[in-house]
Amino acid sequence: MSNTMRGVYTNLTEIRRKVFRGVAEIAYGDEDDARRLEQLPYEIIPGEIATYRESVFLERAIVAERIRLALGLPLQGVDKPAELTEGLTEAWKPETYYEPPLINIISFACNACKDNVYEVSNACQGCLAHPCREICPKGAITFVNKKAYIDQSKCIKCGRCMAICPYHAIQHYERPCAKACGMHAIGSDEHGRATIDYDKCVSCGQCLVNCPFGAIADKSQLFQVIQAINQGDEVIAAVAPSFVGQFGGKGNVGKLREAFKLLGFSGVEEVALGADLCSVQEADYFIEEVPDKMPFMATSCCPAWSVMAKKEFPEYAECVSMALTPMTLTARMIRREHPNAKIVFVGPCAAKKLEAMRKSVRSEVDFVLTFEEMAGMMAAKDIEYLELEDDNKSDFDVASADGRGFAVSGGVAKAVVNVIKDKYPDREVNVESAEGLEECRVMMKAAAKGKLNGYLLEGMACPGGCIAGAGTLAPIQKTSAMVGMYARRSPHKHADESGLEGNIPELVREDDYKNLGANEIAETEDAMGTAHKDDAAK
Repeated sequence: MSNTMRGVYTNLTEIRRKVFRGVAEIAYGDEDDARRLEQLPYEIIPGEIATYRESVFLERAIVAERIRLALGLPLQGVDKPAELTEGLTEAWKPETYYEPPLINIISFACNACKDNVYEVSNACQGCLAHPCREICPKGAITFVNKKAYIDQSKCIKCGRCMAICPYHAIQHYERPCAKACGMHAIGSDEHGRATIDYDKCVSCGQCLVNCPFGAIADKSQLFQVIQAINQGDEVIAAVAPSFVGQFGGKGNVGKLREAFKLLGFSGVEEVALGADLCSVQEADYFIEEVPDKMPFMATSCCPAWSVMAKKEFPEYAECVSMALTPMTLTARMIRREHPNAKIVFVGPCAAKKLEAMRKSVRSEVDFVLTFEEMAGMMAAKDIEYLELEDDNKSDFDVASADGRGFAVSGGVAKAVVNVIKDKYPDREVNVESAEGLEECRVMMKAAAKGKLNGYLLEGMACPGGCIAGAGTLAPIQKTSAMVGMYARRSPHKHADESGLEGNIPELVREDDYKNLGANEIAETEDAMGTAHKDDAAK
């Protein structure tokens, strides 16, 4: 799975952030929303000459669609007259949830990239040996004007010709979004443009960050969060531990608190608190269930991985941990002290938006923002993160180092194993970890064949873990190192040392087991807009 563009500031990055900044400025402002929104594409793409595409009108039309998605509104397309602000009245309400789907393809922005095609490049020397022709099992390669030529109607995509060419003159072209999609949910329409099969999609967002044409974007609740702030609601942020380095600095919690205060938030807590509770829950479940009641246990904190495992391996759905995710547990802790607050999860993940759309979670988490969307809010308020005050006394001081390590691939399993070692020192635990949904699928196939009996399985949809989520701003390796440094600052090493375990009986409910079982798939499909598709068609 590709991550070649992650952490690189590109033209596409600049446009995305201008959109978020513009939408946030309008949300915070007191001028006519509709008028300013109609002007925004012209502010982002000024002048008469196209910069990125063949037409400045096309550039602005694409930006207009991105603005609608940032407002949480559906795409409009170009096949009928429509105003950018259509539906704005509903979007203006803070309690509005966006309509599915979450991940969207702006069709007229798609480059209709070649997908799984082998072609001969200009590097072909027309050599005497012709090994490419000789090895092709279908006779798809001939020579035209002394250069190799591949007949696509005969080619079976085996790749033997590419492997044997001494000049590396045969190239394999793959659509970047499809290559990044571990669910194989990206297809093509009649024009060769990308489409998403929402029956397969789990909203991990990897297609979004790997499309170099900016044709894929997810919907946002940025506008609605600011409306809640504007109307005076108590709005509290729950921040994922991967925040470290996303806005600069080295995990300056004092600066983070000040940034949220300037944005209008009432408070901020770290989701690593919920990660500690999740670790203890999963450790207890593992001891109780494996191997007597189930052959293995898989972690549950990554919603994209959890849904994939249950959809593709339904016979092992109960082997996915029943522990609540850190986001939900943290929200319940906040809600206990602030029953009327609006809770905003701020993190790296697109799939968390889908998780929060589930009916059983919606009452816990009101909004989900990515780090990139929060950066748009800070830009709208002209907040320079590194210039903010930091008293060096306001660090989060409750969550453990292991809880904060959830952000990095391997961190969840490590946290659970350390709890098991502390509470059940005689119990040995074997661990298998996978990052990226393709690797997760391979891991689950091995487990289904009985090769991982007794194991704890950790799945992460994003390669590298949460630090590689679709809403991150910083390079993955750099963030990984900084999360490690931040985790070591915790006064507690393991999750069961943070003193939070006693909260579990009060926070975990009986119906959670039903909601985290087979019901999770039904609720997720409902949030994706695919649950009643057949009925709607009738």
